[in-house]
Amino acid sequence: MPSEIILTFAGFSASLGDLDLAAAWIAATIGSLVGAWVLYAVGAVIGYDRVHELSEKRWFVLFGASDLERGERFFAQHGNKVVFLGRFIPLVRSIVSVPAGIDRMPLVRFSLLTAIGSAIWNAVFIGLGYQLGERWDVVEQWMEPLTYAVVLLLGVGIVWLIVRKVRGTGA
Repeated sequence: MPSEIILTFAGFSASLGDLDLAAAWIAATIGSLVGAWVLYAVGAVIGYDRVHELSEKRWFVLFGASDLERGERFFAQHGNKVVFLGRFIPLVRSIVSVPAGIDRMPLVRFSLLTAIGSAIWNAVFIGLGYQLGERWDVVEQWMEPLTYAVVLLLGVGIVWLIVRKVRGTGA
């Protein structure tokens, strides 16, 4: 279930007095941060060298070595923006922690960017749920198609990477 729905429902629950609004926001932000730390750790443990080895394997179809190197250069140049802005994009908000760990972005900076981005995201949807009260399903009506569109675009991107790798143009 997308976080937009859960956060909106938390705001709705707060509007009924079943949940403290500030506590819901703080808990959601802490949860986002802890989840991001876990995925950061996964990236740090795997490391760039291991991912690079994998990218050179024919069966590893998601991206090739040149894609990884290009991505690494991009992240080195724009990593702060990627981590912060990535918190506002469904699916990317989780995945972005892995390259941050691989790149060994300083944990304090990563945590600060993640906390601020997640706090904003959480506040928007909890606030919407609170303001809409019993009409919180209106947010779901708007966010569901947007979430599906983002997932579809990411899926098309992954298929494109696979086709490129299989054809041998992404090695």
